[in-house]
Amino acid sequence: MARAAVPGRLGARLRWLEARLTGRHDESGTARTLVFDVPGWPGHLPGQHVDVRLTAEDGYSTQRSYSIASAPDGERVELTVERIDDGEVSPYLADVLEAGDRVELRGPVGGWFVWRPDEQKEPVLLVAGGSGLVPLMAMIRTRRALGNRVPFRLVYSLRDPPSQLFVPDLRTQDPGLDKTFLYSRSAPEGWPRPPGRVTANDLSAGGWPPDFEPACYVCGSTGFVETAAGLLVALGHDPRRIRTERFGPGG
Repeated sequence: MARAAVPGRLGARLRWLEARLTGRHDESGTARTLVFDVPGWPGHLPGQHVDVRLTAEDGYSTQRSYSIASAPDGERVELTVERIDDGEVSPYLADVLEAGDRVELRGPVGGWFVWRPDEQKEPVLLVAGGSGLVPLMAMIRTRRALGNRVPFRLVYSLRDPPSQLFVPDLRTQDPGLDKTFLYSRSAPEGWPRPPGRVTANDLSAGGWPPDFEPACYVCGSTGFVETAAGLLVALGHDPRRIRTERFGPGG
């Protein structure tokens, strides 16, 4: 998932590290996961992101921010990039970058939209719209890697079955992780819910009751995030327990 880089934030105080691409694989027709070896990587929390900088031979440089898709794993960092056809950076990362090529990473960035497994013991509700699943997948993978027992529920809204990300991961049986899939444009044949946007009934059925006081993480496009967060508040969830992260076409 990409965001436009914002000057002057926390990332500006971090140093750039050279990252070498060691592997890549498709997540969907338009999304690729890139695996980097990043010597000196300080580690990250699930939900954080990095700045990626590309520099051309003539010295021209540009950067974007991408959510980290992987659980903490030494100096290995995975980014999942959704290709934007008229984008400046994502087509290069998704279609051109090859194993052995190098980019620069700066991070990890962000301390609000994170899950801290050693501190947070309340149930967790993850609400994802499209590629907003990426930082939430890092939380799911971290929970799995640690054998953590905190109960998770995921409500994942996507356009259609071919656009699903992390198919093998989400087919894995994780005790204590419940998954609800919503389709906005076309659903699998025989799917019990007709295609449509996320509703209060979806979040009530797939999420936690407000009196459980879950930690809620909502990520996706601006419109999706505003809708889903508003529905959670209308259902009775404490706004202070709803953390949001959004992306836009600028990324």
